[in-house]
Formats: sequence, structure tokens, C-alpha cells
Amino acid sequence: MSQRTYSAKPADIKREWHVVDLNGKVLGRAASQIATLLKGKHKAMYTPSMDTGDHVIVINAEKVRVTGKKEQAKMYYRHALAGFPGGLKSTNLEKLRQRHPEDIILNAVRRMLPRNALGRQMMTKLKVYAGDTHPHAAQKPVAREVEA
Repeated sequence: MSQRTYSAKPADIKREWHVVDLNGKVLGRAASQIATLLKGKHKAMYTPSMDTGDHVIVINAEKVRVTGKKEQAKMYYRHALAGFPGGLKSTNLEKLRQRHPEDIILNAVRRMLPRNALGRQMMTKLKVYAGDTHPHAAQKPVAREVEA
């Protein structure tokens, strides 16, 4: 008796909503667990070529913790002038936390997902908020604990 490999179909996918509180949690560990939820690897029906993941709401992004000297040493780079010489801008984690604390989580999770159209689709299911409130109460999200 031969077994067939299961492949998820769009009709089979049931998406849930999870709320993740990052108050005092370590950035990298939390981001990897959020990426797992977005990708759907926590489900038995996981299929690598399909987006089987759930929606994730992240609160308290401004209170995420980093270890070591990353607060001053970790740098984020972007091209402000579309690749022209001299257009490279850089900022460290401390300044980014003051201006846009959501971007810290978005950057960490985005870089753990596939770098293609499927990864971009998965990122649309991630909602990040600096404070402890979110406007998604109507979706009845389930609180999900991430490991320290």
C-alpha cells in the first residue's frame, strides 16, 4: 500500500487570528515563532508552495528586548535615493525604536520568510502595533505566548 503526499488546497485552509504580546521578549526568538505562524508550519496541512498560515497581531512592539550591545550596534540600512551614490542611509536600533518601533518587528520577520511573492503574501497577514491596543477585536484573536 503506497501513501500519497498531502497537498493543501485553497478550500482546506482555515485561517485563525493570534495575538502575540512582545513585552520583555527577545526579538529574534519571537520573530522566528511569528514567522512559523505566518508560514503555517505549526499545522499538519503545511505545504511549502502555499500560504497555509494564520493572521498574527503583534502588540507592545516598542517593548521588545535585544541582548548584548545590539541597541547601539545593530544597524538598519536603506537607499533613500533609489540606489544613487551617496543615497545610502543608516540608523541604529535605538533610533529606529524611537521613530518607528513597528519596523523592528517587520524587518526581523520579513527576513525569516521566503523572498518571493509567497513571502510578500504572508507579510500581509502580519499586523504590528507599538502599544498594547489593536483594532482587530472583531476577529476574536486568540492570545499566543511566545517563548522568552
